[in-house]
Parts: sequence; structure tokens; C-alpha cells
Amino acid sequence: MAILAADGVERVELEQPRRALDDAGARTDVVSIKSGEIAARDNDLEDAGTFGVDRLVGAASVDDYDALLLPGGTVNPDKLRMEPAAVAFVRDFVQSGKPVASICHGPWNFVEADVARGRRLTSFPSIRTDLRNAGAEVVDERVVTDGNITTSRSPDDLPAFCARIVQEFARAPRTASVAGGS
Repeated sequence: MAILAADGVERVELEQPRRALDDAGARTDVVSIKSGEIAARDNDLEDAGTFGVDRLVGAASVDDYDALLLPGGTVNPDKLRMEPAAVAFVRDFVQSGKPVASICHGPWNFVEADVARGRRLTSFPSIRTDLRNAGAEVVDERVVTDGNITTSRSPDDLPAFCARIVQEFARAPRTASVAGGS
């Protein structure tokens, strides 16, 4: 399973879903726009350590992974939106039909990748206008699954989000690849 994130990622929005997926037997890779480590945040403002990067997004392919997780934090998706390789990775993942999950500000990635139109999504309140303007039907629910996309509003919804993504990601056909196929 790929976790696409950059500097500014909200720590709990990467850490808790990753733990839930790992506990369910998945293998997770942090994929990013730079090598080394990415800086995490707590409530967007406080330093919250780092996460090691397993792979650069430009070297990753949808064929290498069974599912994609897009955590939030306001800075993280904004950085990803500026990188063509990250935008293409999100677009290709959604179009592949493989499961994609995003929480809080993470659904901003769907706007830039032009895959929000016609989808029923939820997100943090401050980006709902952007989602609507991109053609999404925006709802205020803890967790929403529309086809292969699962979205959630905020860290408060992590228990429901984590349970749902474990369920949705478990349905994904397994990929056999050199990257480990998770």
C-alpha cells in the first residue's frame, strides 16, 4: 500500500491508518516528492517528528501498489498539488479502480488530479468549496465511500476511517511486483 505524503503531513493521519493497515497484514510504503525524511505536524503547527521515505513518487507506479492512502495536514496536500508526478500518481490511482483513501485536507489532491467530478466526498470543512467547485457532491459524514474512493473529515473520525480503509483495501486485488505488492 502506498502512502503519498510530503512535509507538513498531519502525524496522526499518517500514523494511525498506517498502523491499522500494518496490523491487518498490509505492507506500507511512504512515497514522497523528496527522499530521506518528511516532517510531520501536530495540528498543523507543532513539530511532530519525521517519517522515513521509502520511495520517490517519480519512481513509483500504480502497478507497484494495491491501494493508496492520502493523509492530510494543510501543507502536505498543498505541496503535493505542486508536483506533477504526485498529481499524476493520484489521477492514475483513482482511474485504475484500485482503492484510494483520503482524510481531512487530503482530498485536495482529487481537485488537482481532476478526479473529484461526480464523486460523493467528505473532507475538512475549509476545502469543501474547492471540492464542490471541482464537481464533487460534498457531504458532512464521518466516512464516505464512493466507488474506489473513501474520504473522511478530520482526525476525530480516524477510528471509523481506519476501520473502513482496512475493509476497502482488503478487497483490492493483490499486485505482484518488485516493490513488494502491497
